[in-house]
Amino acid sequence: MDDKLRNKLEEEYRNSRNIICGCEEISFENFSEFRVAELSSEFRKKFKERILKDAKIKKPNILKVDSFLNHKLDIKLLKEIGEEFSRIFRKEKIDKIVTIETSGISIATVTAQYFDDVDVLFAKKSASKNLDDDIYRKSVYSFSKNKEYNVMINKEYLKKGENILILDDFLADGISILALIEILKEAEVNIVGLGIVIEKSYQEGIDKILSKGIKVESLVKIKSLNDNIEFME
Repeated sequence: MDDKLRNKLEEEYRNSRNIICGCEEISFENFSEFRVAELSSEFRKKFKERILKDAKIKKPNILKVDSFLNHKLDIKLLKEIGEEFSRIFRKEKIDKIVTIETSGISIATVTAQYFDDVDVLFAKKSASKNLDDDIYRKSVYSFSKNKEYNVMINKEYLKKGENILILDDFLADGISILALIEILKEAEVNIVGLGIVIEKSYQEGIDKILSKGIKVESLVKIKSLNDNIEFME
């Protein structure tokens, strides 16, 4: 558990002893589990409300959240997202957070603060002069954008046996994330999980990733995008 989360829970525990459940005594471990579940429920309810309020359905299967998540950034919300991921993966040892440019970078960077400021590594989608020749590279074809691109990571920045948490803003068809998973497996790191902010559960990406044996935790799951946004329970 990250020090920030532990310190917060310990302070709440000291202030709440002899109150929770009407018990004479409750252990810190039991209190932590109870409080984490409560905080998670509160955040997810609030986040769904924010999506319903500010997100827009642009076309079939396109959910615009650029007013707060992936163009104009709501920093308070990003911090709350980071805190939620720290609660979800609090029992895991995280050595590095890996994401894909561009929208995942802000989420990963803010979240890293809740995992003892671990490094963030983002896969690039376009070649640049500062990218070495010795790289992991996977080719991806995007049907939504009707073009092919590469997912690339410098081999120097992935060490065998590292514990890696993958984060991204959306999971839809999962093509980019699947390419990233292939790279991480080639690098022989340990993928402790995949954290997704918004999952489109009606698309095939989630099933493909679960079939790889990856633990997936999504903050909200969308059942359908027609005239309205419908969430999974």
